[in-house]
Amino acid sequence: MATHDTILRQPENCWRILPADRLAFLIDGEAYYRALREAMVRARNSILILGWDVDTRVRLLREDNTDGLPDGLGELLYALVTRNPQLQVRVLNWDWAVLYAAERQWLPLYKLQWHRHPRMRYELDDDCPFGASQHQKIVVIDHALAFVGGMDLSRDRWDRPAHAPDDPLRVNADGRAYPPFHDIQAMLEGEAARALDELACRRWRRCTGETLDKAPPAQPSPWPPHVEAPMSPRRVGIARTDPAYRGRPEVREVERLYLDAIAAARRWIYIENQYFSSPTLGDALAARLAEPDGPEVVMVLPLKTGGWLEQHTMDVLRSRLLRRLDAADHPERLRIYYPHRRDLGDDYISVHGKILVVDDTLARVGSANLSNRSMGLDTECDIAVEATTDAEGAGVAGLRNRLLAEHLGSDEATVAHHIAAADSLVAGIEALRGGPRSLEYLEAAASDLADELLPDQDIVDPESPVSAEQLAERLIPEEERRSILGQMGPVLSIMAVVLGLAAAWRWTPLGGLLEVDTLVAVAGSAGESLGGTMLLLGAFVVGGIVAVPVTLMIIVTVLVAGPWLGLGLALTGSLISAVASYWIGSASGRKLLRRLSGGRINRLSRRLAQRGIITIITLRIVPVAPFTVINMVAGASHISFRDFVLGTLLGMGPGITAIALFTDRVAATIREPELPEFAVLAAVTGGIVALAWTARKWLARRRKGIDEGAKA
Repeated sequence: MATHDTILRQPENCWRILPADRLAFLIDGEAYYRALREAMVRARNSILILGWDVDTRVRLLREDNTDGLPDGLGELLYALVTRNPQLQVRVLNWDWAVLYAAERQWLPLYKLQWHRHPRMRYELDDDCPFGASQHQKIVVIDHALAFVGGMDLSRDRWDRPAHAPDDPLRVNADGRAYPPFHDIQAMLEGEAARALDELACRRWRRCTGETLDKAPPAQPSPWPPHVEAPMSPRRVGIARTDPAYRGRPEVREVERLYLDAIAAARRWIYIENQYFSSPTLGDALAARLAEPDGPEVVMVLPLKTGGWLEQHTMDVLRSRLLRRLDAADHPERLRIYYPHRRDLGDDYISVHGKILVVDDTLARVGSANLSNRSMGLDTECDIAVEATTDAEGAGVAGLRNRLLAEHLGSDEATVAHHIAAADSLVAGIEALRGGPRSLEYLEAAASDLADELLPDQDIVDPESPVSAEQLAERLIPEEERRSILGQMGPVLSIMAVVLGLAAAWRWTPLGGLLEVDTLVAVAGSAGESLGGTMLLLGAFVVGGIVAVPVTLMIIVTVLVAGPWLGLGLALTGSLISAVASYWIGSASGRKLLRRLSGGRINRLSRRLAQRGIITIITLRIVPVAPFTVINMVAGASHISFRDFVLGTLLGMGPGITAIALFTDRVAATIREPELPEFAVLAAVTGGIVALAWTARKWLARRRKGIDEGAKA
């Protein structure tokens, strides 16, 4: 074990430093969920859960159920309080932002579950600043046994260490399979666990006003008998992030401990994390890499993070930092990997753990990402074990080697042998790479376009609370703020009217005026002459301005004029309507857009204009807003009139043709419901489906080509 000065220091980088009677690291969801379920079944007095997300439907045990109790979290907790009159169950879940609504269990399901028993309480915790989250992941059983780490009791978290591509048990409550998921949780008891209980009880009191009564530690211990406790460390540090809020002081122990641990490393720094976007920590690592005799740095990160939004924000920030580390790595001591299995194909293993191992001295597990948010905005809790004996040092090294063995398809002893033989963490890993399961090199690459699109880091990944007023100040250049409200008023009014009308046609009695029969009768009488035809085209313009759904106008035109004349009139009318809306956007919004930009939006607008035709075709095939809104926004951008017209024709032409044919065949089938008519209708429908599929595949290829061209 390398000789170090003490890393854990209270109160500089730790809230508490206390011994643990027993401590175990539970790698991946199968191990954590099984141990947690067993501990909860053994609970005598109390189960207290703190989470970023808690889903009552998550299955904790997916095979080998021998006790007859439910596997689902909510049903299990209900069964436990029903059979044990002394047990209290409390859950404190972050009062989440609407941005995450699609990923979570809906609130009514929570309420139905948690109101079933008076000794089960579920509370939403919004006691945090604007834009922050309650990110701590802690469970305490009987005020004596604590779980802490990166894993929530949430959907899409359970997995086995094999991370097999088609594991039949890796499905969520809806029966949907999800990609492999890697994470870690620590389990401990003793004084350190009781300190985590104190932290959790404070959070509960802060949110609910209730002070929890602590019963003396129950016997026997709720520790799961099947889990071995390889460590009994004397120094377990608890580090927190807690933002300044409602008179409470800011706590940044998480960041300070990261910096101190990085500075103390002599030989090796091993990191696993979901994100890497903190410039402060990036600078600290770069400084160590620049030293002639500094430590080796190995980072295991996900190939991609989350969905589209995270990949175009956090992954871009990550690529910027990785380029800086690469530039500082003159002695070639840096390796950035992602875990992969060849048989996963296009899927990848989601790395969600938050792990730091320094030499054979410090092992750190918790909820904090290597992001600005985790340093100062979100609530976080990590524990760090500092080895003071060779046995504890072996436990620290064992955690790192177990993690590497999983990623490399090897075993702990083999990993330890190769690292020791090469006297190098990097060389030991490289000797084991290349198999069906391996660590692959992660490229620090993001397209120029994605890099340019991304706002400033303190907007995407703030390190301290940001008010709405401060956000506006950061987004709008100072020289423009005085006049901006006056300029925005007319444009916002126009957009509000358009969106309001679109909503009115869809959801209010006003939509009764848009019944197809009524519109056909009116249009039919108007379309019997040349003047009437011109009036019909004019209706497209007026309808576009007042946000009447363009698809409805196309259908009515085809029903009145027939498939071929109706097709020509509908395409002409849609184009005229689009041009009119484009000019409205150009006249009212272009000057404001350019003044608002401060350079960034202008550059983005020009980049989109370089692919103006493709941009408009994309928006016609996959509309992300009402027809009129798309036209006005295009007019306010740098997209040229020529590209707008050509993109509209190419993008809407096939769709209008499909609508015309389908509408005509439906009408014909209604008039003559015979087998030949149904057959023709089926053929037209199949052709439309094939056309839509082909268009989307073409669009996907175009997007891929654009991204690859931007990277090149």
